[in-house]
Amino acid sequence: MASRKAPARKAKPRSTSSSNASGDAPGKARKQQRLAPGEWFEKLVALQARLRAPNGCPWDREQTHASLRTYLIEEAYEVLDAMKSGDDAKFAEEMGDLLLQIVFHSQIAAEQGRFTVGDVIREVHEKMVRRHPHVFGEKRAKDAAEVLRNWEQIKARERAGNQDGAGGVAAAAVAKRESLLDGVPGTLPATLEGLQLTRKASRAGFDWENAEGIFEKLREESAELRHATQTKDAVKTEEEMGDLLFAAVNLARFLQVDPEIALKNANAKFVRRFRQMERLAASGGRAFGDVPRAEKEALWERAKRGEKQAAGSEAHPKR
Repeated sequence: MASRKAPARKAKPRSTSSSNASGDAPGKARKQQRLAPGEWFEKLVALQARLRAPNGCPWDREQTHASLRTYLIEEAYEVLDAMKSGDDAKFAEEMGDLLLQIVFHSQIAAEQGRFTVGDVIREVHEKMVRRHPHVFGEKRAKDAAEVLRNWEQIKARERAGNQDGAGGVAAAAVAKRESLLDGVPGTLPATLEGLQLTRKASRAGFDWENAEGIFEKLREESAELRHATQTKDAVKTEEEMGDLLFAAVNLARFLQVDPEIALKNANAKFVRRFRQMERLAASGGRAFGDVPRAEKEALWERAKRGEKQAAGSEAHPKR
């Protein structure tokens, strides 16, 4: 099956270096491990086609692009989690799961005569060559900022149908003016959408001079939100809350912080400390819900101190 979230899927081996799922003799398995990446990719494509075949896996055969959406998102987040863990075997495994999603969607499309996984690879290969003229062409870029500006300009030409940048485009396509913000999917989580929108605006030269300007904007939006809550205007409160969050996302982008990852880390920290509060309350013979508010605050501070002390001990272990 395509994802380990599927109900009947067996647990995967922890490392591909020791797996022999096909039941081949050890010698043959060792020979397979020496295959080139392209050969392994062809085997994966063939495997997914076999799973989707008439006598293949019932679960795989039932899947559609729509039914696989959740798995695609989950696998991307699991790659990030594995990356953070420092476990290279898990990192490689989760990237394999994400790659399988690409192969699975491509197989479904191929069955319908729309495109193949070869088309997917060709498209991204050609796009990377087009968008790196400073590497594969005559153009030069002095720094990463110029590379990104050129990247956006090339993308804009591509959207207009002028992929070679040398004319030869239908008059209607040339006349069509598209926004520099085009291309940001509306299906993204709000923080990632805001990050991409402000990033595109920045590359077009619309940005703050320094972070202090955004801090001031945060203070301004916070004051406007406070005023909206005082007037008990629900619609205005929601609008101002959005403005405050957007400013925070913009600040994260300016500081080169991914707001989605930063918020995920903050969520995880809150969960750790809250559960520690519950344990501390239980050690005193009380359910957390029965603890008075003032004592809850004290438990929170104890949980914070304990976490910081533990982190300090790990950073400076006794010799």
